[in-house]
Amino acid sequence: MQQEQKNKQSIAWAMVVVLGLATAMFGYLFTTQKQELTQQESMVVEKARELAVTKTKLDSISTVLDSKIAEVERLGGDITELTKVKEKLEADKLAFSRSKRVETNKYLGKIKEYEKFLTEKDEMIAQLKAENEHLVASNDSLSTHVGTLTSERERLVQRQAELTDSVTTFTAANKELSSKVSKAAALKAQNLKILTVNSRGKVKDREEYKSKKVDKLKFVFTLPENELTAQESKDIYVRVLDPEGAVLSDNATGSGEFEVDGAPSKFTARESVAYQNNNQQVELLYDNTSQFRPGKYNVELYAEGYKIGGGNFVIK
Repeated sequence: MQQEQKNKQSIAWAMVVVLGLATAMFGYLFTTQKQELTQQESMVVEKARELAVTKTKLDSISTVLDSKIAEVERLGGDITELTKVKEKLEADKLAFSRSKRVETNKYLGKIKEYEKFLTEKDEMIAQLKAENEHLVASNDSLSTHVGTLTSERERLVQRQAELTDSVTTFTAANKELSSKVSKAAALKAQNLKILTVNSRGKVKDREEYKSKKVDKLKFVFTLPENELTAQESKDIYVRVLDPEGAVLSDNATGSGEFEVDGAPSKFTARESVAYQNNNQQVELLYDNTSQFRPGKYNVELYAEGYKIGGGNFVIK
C-alpha cells in the first residue's frame, strides 16, 4: 500500500517535471517565433519604406526633369539630351512599378546618376540664363541705339523735306523771276506798218488793198532800246492769218514751223536781224505766190518764243 502510494507520487512528480519542461519548451519556441516575426515585420516595413522613398525620388526627379526641359526650351537651348533622359527615366519608373523583386540598390544607383545629370544641367541652364541676360542687355542697348538712329533719321528726313520745300520754292521763284527777266528782255516790235508791193515794185501804205494789185507784203517796224536784251542775231517770225484764221504758209517761199506757247505752229516768213539796241528800223518782205482772197488779215510777229507785235490789213 505504501509502495503503491510512493509510485503514485513518483508518477505525479514525473508528470510535473514533464509539464514544466513542455511549458519551458513552448515558452522558448513562442519567444523565438515572436522575435522572428518581429524581425520579419521590421524588414517588411523597412523594405516598404525603401520602396516608397525610391518611388518618391523617381517621381521627384521626373518632375524636376520636366521643369528643366521647359526652362531650357524657354531659354532657347537644346532639349534633345534632356528628352532622351526623360524617356529613360519613364522606362525605369515603369519597370520599377512592375517588378516583383525590386532591387532598391539598383534604382538608388540610377537615382544618383539622374541627380548628377540634373546638377550638370543646372550649370548649363545657369549659363543659358547668363547668355540670355547678356542678349537682352545687348538687345536693349541696340534698341536704344536704333531708337536714336530712327529719331535722327526722322529729323534728317524732316530737314530734307524742309530743304526740298525751300529748293522747290526757290526754284519756282527763280523760274518766275527768269520768266519775268526773259519777258522783260524780249524784243518789242513797235509802229508796225503793213505795206503792199505790186509787180512794178510800187509800195502803197493803206488800210485796204485790192487783191489783184498785191504781189508782196512789206512789214516795217521799230525795235526799241532795251538794256536787258542781248545785242545779237535774233530770228523774227511773221505769221499772216487769212480771214478764216489759217496761217499763210508756202515752203517754197521760206515758210516753216516753230514753237508757240510750247506747241508747234506754222509761220509765214522768217528773217534774222542783228539787234543793236538803238531803236533800229526793220523791214521784212513776204513774196506771196497766190492771190489774196478778200477779207481781213491779221499779222503776228514773234521772237524767242514771245509775241512781240502785230497788226492787220484788209483785202477788197
